Amino acid sequence: MHLIFYRFLLPIGHGREEVRSGKRSLCGYGCVLAILLGAACSSTPRPDLPENSPFRDVDEPSAPALQQGVASGDVTHRSAVIWARTEGPALLQVEWWPASMTEDGQARTTTTVEHRSPIRPTLEQDDFTLKMTIEGLQSNTEYRFRVWTAPMMAPHEFPQVAAAGGEGHFHTAPLPDEHREVSFIWSGDLGGQSRCRQGPRGYPILDRIRAMRPQFLLFLGDLVYADEPCDVPPNEPGSDYRATTLDEFRGKHRYQREARSLQDLLADVPVWAMWDDHEVRNNFSGPTDPQMPAGRQALLDYWPIGTSATDPTRLYRSLRYGADLEVFILDTRQYRSPNPERDGPGKTMLGQAQLSWLIERLTRSTATWKVVATTVPLANSRKSSRAGIPGNDSWARADDGTGFETELAAILQACRARGVQNLIWLAADVHYVQGTAFDPDDDGVVDFHEFIAGPLSAYYGRPVTPPPTFRPTVLFSGTDLSNFGVVTVSSQAFRVDIVDADGIVRYSHRIPARSLQR
Repeated sequence: MHLIFYRFLLPIGHGREEVRSGKRSLCGYGCVLAILLGAACSSTPRPDLPENSPFRDVDEPSAPALQQGVASGDVTHRSAVIWARTEGPALLQVEWWPASMTEDGQARTTTTVEHRSPIRPTLEQDDFTLKMTIEGLQSNTEYRFRVWTAPMMAPHEFPQVAAAGGEGHFHTAPLPDEHREVSFIWSGDLGGQSRCRQGPRGYPILDRIRAMRPQFLLFLGDLVYADEPCDVPPNEPGSDYRATTLDEFRGKHRYQREARSLQDLLADVPVWAMWDDHEVRNNFSGPTDPQMPAGRQALLDYWPIGTSATDPTRLYRSLRYGADLEVFILDTRQYRSPNPERDGPGKTMLGQAQLSWLIERLTRSTATWKVVATTVPLANSRKSSRAGIPGNDSWARADDGTGFETELAAILQACRARGVQNLIWLAADVHYVQGTAFDPDDDGVVDFHEFIAGPLSAYYGRPVTPPPTFRPTVLFSGTDLSNFGVVTVSSQAFRVDIVDADGIVRYSHRIPARSLQR
């Protein structure tokens, strides 16, 4: 019967006048349906009814709270994904409007109209999380959004009982032919090695990111540390275990979302999120790890990642942000060969479909700057695993012959052969800072750069000297700091600033753009 009910949750646009004025009404015949479904009936006490009426003193239930906040993600020039979670079955609706409108959502002009999503239920099978894709947005525009919640009931009753559960905002990308300066932030590694939530804010460094108001956050992996317990004290309780089941993986994400700093950040800054290893366990290889599907499902439940109906577990995707920036976000976990295998033509980090996608999209991109976001770095040949799992976990070839350097070389060769200019790689994962320029053909002209940032909150790693394979020059390197990278992109230059938890710029580098003529 639940399935029959959900089919009637149609994309109905409702006025908010009654909601804003606090007006409520009885469920009517919708209450009967709700009762049959085991859902709460929303009604107002009716003293005019007979004393023996079962509806005389019915209390109206409050709208479900959104205790993990709201989030926006995968924001393009025309669409965005909005995320929310309730504590049990409920109905949600999203409304959005350009930020030029007044705070209560009313238009400054009579021609501006609010937009609303369909009314949708949160379901136990999704841990009561819900993602809604909103489309038809204006490019290069700041939007506000509001998530309305109501107890489970017939959809036509929603306007009378819904309450605002959370608000946020995002900025859409410019059109692909529009030159605009872009500023975004990247980092990774949140809550590792018992550096988990401490105090009500949880992670003060996230407040630093939020205060900088970037156009978006590129969150490159280790969004949770599912395979590590957070000891109590000094950390907040709720994550003192190693996840092995879907419910436990979801619990790790809920624990992170209870940090007020993360809630505020995700409400104010759209995120492009990708997993790395600790969303499942240290240095895992997807196809061979039996826990991978559960970790992946929890990731998809809890982050505003847009997926397609034809490939619902695909995580790699790209973002075109105006004429000067295109970002290619790689999934370096789901398709990789086992780390202990020796490097060679048959070993893959990306899988054939993703590899072909990356090369094809990189070589035909017209953006001034092509940015490849890889959760694991290129230039670390000693990221050997712990816990008895052998093999280098990063792209570079290690002394034992493991790694994924053959596939990396094929990508770089394709880029050189097809004249790809202004190629930048961004990484996290290793808990130290490093910037490196590479000149593989030794002609005195840098072919690509790599910049590594993080951790946000984890132990500090020891920097590794890049292997000589692609003729590297280290631009800067450092450790012993929680940090994030700030990227500023224009048609003239690509600038990187590494900022610490106190908001101090620790390292900077500026790269002039090269001609795109091929």
